[in-house]
Amino acid sequence: MGVTEPVLLVIVVATALAFDFTNGFHDTGNAMATSIATRALKPKQAVILSAVLNAAGAFLSLTVAATIAKGIVDAGVVTLPVVLAGLVGGIVWNLVTWLLGIPSSSSHALVGGVVGAVLAAAGTSGVLWTGLVSKVLLPALIAPVVAIGVAAVATRLVTMITKDVPQVQNDRLFRWGQIGSASLVSLAHGTNDAQKSMGIILLALIAAGAVPSDASVPLWVIIACAAAMALGTYTGGWRVIRTLGKGLVELESRQGMAAETSSAAVIMLSSHFGYSLSTTHVATGSILGSGVGLRGASVRWGVAGRMALAWLVTVPAAAAVGAACFGVDAALGAWGVVGLLLVACIGIVYRASKRPVHAGNVNEPWGADEVVAGSVVEHDPSLLAVGPQGSSAHVDEDGR
Repeated sequence: MGVTEPVLLVIVVATALAFDFTNGFHDTGNAMATSIATRALKPKQAVILSAVLNAAGAFLSLTVAATIAKGIVDAGVVTLPVVLAGLVGGIVWNLVTWLLGIPSSSSHALVGGVVGAVLAAAGTSGVLWTGLVSKVLLPALIAPVVAIGVAAVATRLVTMITKDVPQVQNDRLFRWGQIGSASLVSLAHGTNDAQKSMGIILLALIAAGAVPSDASVPLWVIIACAAAMALGTYTGGWRVIRTLGKGLVELESRQGMAAETSSAAVIMLSSHFGYSLSTTHVATGSILGSGVGLRGASVRWGVAGRMALAWLVTVPAAAAVGAACFGVDAALGAWGVVGLLLVACIGIVYRASKRPVHAGNVNEPWGADEVVAGSVVEHDPSLLAVGPQGSSAHVDEDGR
């Protein structure tokens, strides 16, 4: 059964907010994984703080929203079914990588989904390839490298300055520094990622003729996207947090603060220039850089390699889903696409429930055979976890 254009517009806006929700819980670890891993913050405290600051950051800039709305695809060939298909492509890829605990890019999932839907609808002429390369693909390659370098230098400087300070005092001092730097990353994340759904909704409004083609993002869109992002952030996304906080580097407080500060600097700089940057790539690069910059630190390059592989396939994989969803829309209409999304969501969430990762077990030591979060984590929060010196420490409901 077909739907009228106003109803379709409502469906598209709701789906865009759903993507914003998945973006929130998928990317919480970008800001808070290191603070949780070093126990500077309790897990639940961390996600609440991140949610509030993500929402605040959404109001600080609209440059990235303009890039998404008008810099990646030709708005003239975009229709509401195209936008809906692209959003579903982004959501499905976010959920798949969340299930696997892989911190892939929500930004690239969204861009890939939209590009795939446009290709299915209008062919290669519908994609602004120069904008896609300069605003999305090149930053994706450059940002992690820059973040690794900045974090490595910052970590080396911090460790040199504090080399004669006892570890206990270091942990106490840098705990507060981590809270501040993690807050800055959350604020920066809101300025960059919340705008992406704003741009998509603006694209839908233009496609429906609800606003002129040169319109800016309406205030109600900003508020709705900020709220959806904050709600998603509050749910935690513990599987990805575990991989970032425990899977790459065994972090101490000095490294955590250096990594978070580096992430915030790179993300805010990209937001200023309107680059649709992956905050995940930046955060991951910063964490790796904190391991490179600390002598004697152990970096799990195998885990990093699997993450890099996921990054390479994100845009084409999401594009394939977006193109397929556009085909489903042509055959079954918008309700067919919505039904497909619901089936995918239910199936993935059910699979995740079999091996849950939550605030109580997110900080358990990374297993030697653990590939991604959720693969071997099956512990109850009341179980004992092995402490740093091999002692047993009770894990309470907040992961402490």
